[in-house]
This record gives sequence, structure tokens and C-alpha cells, in this order.
Amino acid sequence: MIASVIGGGSWGSAFSIHLGRKGIETKLWIREPEIYDSTCIHRENKTFLPGVKFPRPVSFHNDVKQAIKGTDIVFIVIPSEYCREMYGIISPFLTKNQIIVSLTKGIERTSLKRMSELMKEVFDPELTSRIAVLSGPSFAREVSDSHPTAVVVASEDSAIALTIQSFVSSDFFRVYTSNDVLGVELAGALKNIIAISAGISDGLGYGRNTLAALITRGIAEITRLGVKMGAKPDTFSGLAGIGDLVLTCTGKLSRNRHVGFELGKGNSIQSILKEMKMVAEGVTTTLSARKLADDYKIEMPICEQMYEILYKNKDPRQALKDLMKRKLKEEKIF
Repeated sequence: MIASVIGGGSWGSAFSIHLGRKGIETKLWIREPEIYDSTCIHRENKTFLPGVKFPRPVSFHNDVKQAIKGTDIVFIVIPSEYCREMYGIISPFLTKNQIIVSLTKGIERTSLKRMSELMKEVFDPELTSRIAVLSGPSFAREVSDSHPTAVVVASEDSAIALTIQSFVSSDFFRVYTSNDVLGVELAGALKNIIAISAGISDGLGYGRNTLAALITRGIAEITRLGVKMGAKPDTFSGLAGIGDLVLTCTGKLSRNRHVGFELGKGNSIQSILKEMKMVAEGVTTTLSARKLADDYKIEMPICEQMYEILYKNKDPRQALKDLMKRKLKEEKIF
């Protein structure tokens, strides 16, 4: 089987490297001409994943049609804000026999749709049963360095999930299956908001008590929303939920935690994002989460305070104080 990877950022590059090391012929599409040219010359993505060479089974493409032609599984690894447009571009080149897998952790801001929902809206109806999502705690750098990693792949068709599980798994990359596409996508997107709050806590100089509270109450409000929307509670206790949340809240490689850390140190959100090469999905996902919470009448106090900080210039220290001063209550998850 042959794979396409659409997206030449850090995660798309790392995932291509992983597939290539398995001996899988992999066609990596890179949008930026300068990054494409450099990668072809050096067999290394010096912009997003410096220091790691691509194995020989990985080829590089700047033409989408050529990147998709003749492949069996298409992995799409681009920021959520570009997905609708990209899906429209690649749609004419997809065939009914290909499997489409989203590795994007985000929600479209205008429609509040998840990536699998956008795919069903844009792609040919014959492809809707061949869609899957892959998520979980997986820093690109650590995957490219072959650190043991476990993720989950979800599809409404169990046979599709099993095919991807077998195709992607290796001695250091373990894949579990799920049929809860909704829960896996929501967990992957919403945890980025909590990661920003965790970074703020660290940037303010607070300790592990604060971080543990944010992670625990963060998964509680994510679970509340997910269950109300129809997701399975167990999903949020798994790799796509608490697993990914712990990673992004504690790991220094987390771009969302980095945003929060810089906010905690007093830097503006505009200056932070301007200096970043990669996209921190949690910034725009905060808007989506706030609207979803309102639509489903779910209380999400951490997400609400992140909105106040990111979009209303609220002082981060005051936001954490306001979380602590909320009305006392019994502990509940949902």
C-alpha cells in the first residue's frame, strides 16, 4: 500500500518519516515552494523539523494531484483554518477506493464543524464511509525520534479503523481503534484550550498544584460538552482525551502551552503568534468552544476565562483568581 501525506509542517513531516521507516512508499505534499525546494535538496525539513532526515521511501511533491495519484490512504495534516479550502482542492483527485484520514486537531470557527464533518460536506458521498481520524499524545519531534507513542484511530466503519491500525502501527508507534469519531475529534481540539491555561499557570510561576487542578477540571468540562453532544464518556478518559491533555499541558514542545506561558510572562497574544512558525490551534478553538458551550448550555469556566484573556485582554492572574472564587460546589464530571 502507498500513502499520501498532505501537509509538510512538523507533524506531517514526522508522520511521513514514521511511515517511511516502516518501508511504506509515502508521497509528502509540501505547500510552500521554498520549503519544498529545500526539502528536496537536503531530504530534511529544515523549517519545521530540523535535524531529521527523511528515509528513502518518502518522496516530495508540490503538486497535489501527483501527491494523491495512485495512493491507497491519504493522511491530511494541515491546520483546521485551511481544511475546507484544501478539501475542495484535493476532492477532484480522490477515488472511491482511497481511505481518508484526518490528523488535524481543530474545529472550523465559522461553522463549528469538525474535520470529518467538513470532509463529508465536501467529498464525494462514496467516500463518506472511508473517513477516519487519528489523534492522541504525539509530539512530532518525539515521533520522528522514534520515542514509544500510542494514539487512537476512529472511524464509523470498524474495518477502516482496523486497516489504518495495521498500516500505521510499528514497534514504537502503537495504534488503538475506536468508533467514537465525535469524541476523538472534540477531545483533540478542546484540550488545546486547557493547554493554554496550563502554560499561563507556569508562566505566572504557579506550581504543580495549580497545574493538576487545571488538567483535572479541564477534562471535566471537555467531557461535559462532549457527552452532551453525543460522544462516549470513555473516550475522554483515553488517549485522545486525558492522554493528549496531559501531554499538551506539561510538555515543553506544546505550541499551545507555549502561547499560555508567554501570556503568563506578560507578552501580548499578537506578539506571541507573530513570532511562531507553527499554528497554535487552541487560540481559534477557544472561540468555537465558547459558542458550542453556549449552544449546548454547558458550563466551561476554564474555556470562558481563556476567551477573556485571548480576546478581551483580561489579566491572566485575575482570570485564575476568578476561577478559584467561583461558587463552591460538589465535584462532578458531567
